[in-house]
Amino acid sequence: MPGIMDLELANASYKLMNELIKVKEGESVLITVDSVADFRPVEEMAKAAEMLGAKVMVAYHSTPKGYGALTMPYLPEPLIACVDKTDVWVEMNNQWLLYSPIWDKAVTNGRTRQVMLGGLSVEELVKCIGEIDIPAQQAFQNKLAGMTKNAKHMRITNAAGTDIAFDIDPRRPVANECDYSSPGGHFLIGQIGWAPKEDTIQGVIAFDGTISGGGDAELGLLEEPVKYVVKDGRIQEIAGGWQADVLREYYRKLNDPNMYIAAHVCYGVNPNAVLGGATTVDERIWGSTQWGFGHQGSCYSGGAPRNAVSHIDGICKDCTIYMDDLLIEENGRYIEPALAKLAAKLGK
Repeated sequence: MPGIMDLELANASYKLMNELIKVKEGESVLITVDSVADFRPVEEMAKAAEMLGAKVMVAYHSTPKGYGALTMPYLPEPLIACVDKTDVWVEMNNQWLLYSPIWDKAVTNGRTRQVMLGGLSVEELVKCIGEIDIPAQQAFQNKLAGMTKNAKHMRITNAAGTDIAFDIDPRRPVANECDYSSPGGHFLIGQIGWAPKEDTIQGVIAFDGTISGGGDAELGLLEEPVKYVVKDGRIQEIAGGWQADVLREYYRKLNDPNMYIAAHVCYGVNPNAVLGGATTVDERIWGSTQWGFGHQGSCYSGGAPRNAVSHIDGICKDCTIYMDDLLIEENGRYIEPALAKLAAKLGK
């Protein structure tokens, strides 16, 4: 029996495999999914890869606990052995393997194209991939990523209390999530991320969207802002209401000094993303910025990963962004002329 949005899901899955990942005939495609995730998208992705001539394998496994390195004691040995032995790995796990040791190994082997789409629902895949004008999205992201790569200093503010400034290291990559055809770690289209120079990151980051990180820090939608006071790239204080208290205690229990260090900052620029508690989508809300602390992947460091026991992300909505004193975004709307013209083609 057909399910809701079956045809739309098939279209989104084919766009993913053909236009974004660019699966080639004869390549190996691995799709991982844990026992609490929706299996329907996995099935359609496998069919699309098979249509393109790939050798397809789906790894359905029990659900680990935690996030990053915390998952390792719960993973079956065959899964650990296979994820870096494939050309393409699409992660559909609800409990992410992202930033785990096996993820680090896969994204640094010079072969595997790893695409993290964990926890996405059928509707989210359809809206955030299937209904996106891929060429128009790529044109906008390429322009913004290029401007960021060439910038030296940035400042980000928002109405919730964010006021953070930092310098950009030109030697580090800018991860532009709109083309998955090269080896390494990739994420849902509609995000551009990089790692600033840690010792230059100064100010306050006020999360007013969601916070995620597994365990007790899987706070989801925030009732009131949670604020990080940051000095030299390291969290000095976590302020706010009861959710800030939970997060502060979770950091303490992890007992890892590297968890307090900024790992990356990202723009959210998917025109169809809607805030709803699903981190993979929330991080792409148009006009937002997103910060991660803890484990830093090679896609941001540009070299060896900076290890931490886990990773915690938070979203700042409706940001204002200054790039070398040029105002490019105001209250979540891109106003720099070239960006504004490209955004209009995406309905923004």
